[in-house]
Amino acid sequence: MAMISRKKRPYRVQEGLRGYLRRHGRLAELPVSYADLTRYDDATPVYDKRGRDTLWQSVLYPPSMRKEIHRDLVRTYANMRVMGNAALMQHLITDRVDVCTYGNTQPFRVRILNTLNENFDYFYVKHADASRLYGLELEDLLSPSRIQYITDGVTLIEEHIAGIPGDQFIREHLGDSRIEAVRLAKEFVKFNERCFVRLLGDMHSSNFVVNVIPDLDEVMVRIRAIDFDQQSYEGRCNVYMPKYYSQNNAVIFLAMSCMTHESVKQYQEEEHALLRLRARAEHEALGDLLHTMSDDDLAPDENIQRLRQELAHHHRDDRFLRCESMGELVRASLSLLDWE
Repeated sequence: MAMISRKKRPYRVQEGLRGYLRRHGRLAELPVSYADLTRYDDATPVYDKRGRDTLWQSVLYPPSMRKEIHRDLVRTYANMRVMGNAALMQHLITDRVDVCTYGNTQPFRVRILNTLNENFDYFYVKHADASRLYGLELEDLLSPSRIQYITDGVTLIEEHIAGIPGDQFIREHLGDSRIEAVRLAKEFVKFNERCFVRLLGDMHSSNFVVNVIPDLDEVMVRIRAIDFDQQSYEGRCNVYMPKYYSQNNAVIFLAMSCMTHESVKQYQEEEHALLRLRARAEHEALGDLLHTMSDDDLAPDENIQRLRQELAHHHRDDRFLRCESMGELVRASLSLLDWE
């Protein structure tokens, strides 16, 4: 069983990472900051359609600042979606701002409403923690899906990743006859491999979503990470493998019932091949990111020392023993793909 050892402390965005973000278009001058959104004076619980507490609270701002904050949130959405072209956003309004007070980071979730057709979209306002930024960038470069985010100072704006929350999927959809067990098992094996290769931790069912996609007369599933706080921090291998989290047991047991060791190995190799292709396609940006990450402080020394020992043992490869930072460990792990 995988467990996070203790509360992770935030890591500041240093000049090296800020330079990378500037070079690759991730910096923007934002009209609103995380601190601005903390100035609410009232909050009410948000319940889902079945009346269950979501652990989010809808916040209300004083009348004197409400109009300005709502306007600036629409402008922030425009910065992320259409590079600040506010002319395309005249029919949008800020419909609701929620805060999640459960957990460590207390993100804000903003719902933007299109008044022409009642369609809505979400985005998040968070602290710009260095671990999270490296996690987002590795996700964008190496996963099957791109992800939009921008940052300014200590504020991070992050797009909403749509999908069925993993815990809800396990609870309500795992027995759906349209979803083939083998397809779900295959996707979970590939997701597990992606997380382990790039050292993304804490991928229990509350931290990923499942997309259910019609495919001819069948249904496909895709699993996407939605939380990147635990990018390259913990000192144990199993923290970076979703298969070791008890919250994922229902999917793990399903996979064990319908897959052989040979088929698991095949799907792992398939994902390695895809990761290699993505890494080569993003060779310049990925190289720049890993160079920056290798020089950054992202974890306590004892975590680095323990993880390099465990990775060297797991892969039977001494190159991990020469790593002095979490970034170097990520580079060493990716080097096994022979992408450079």
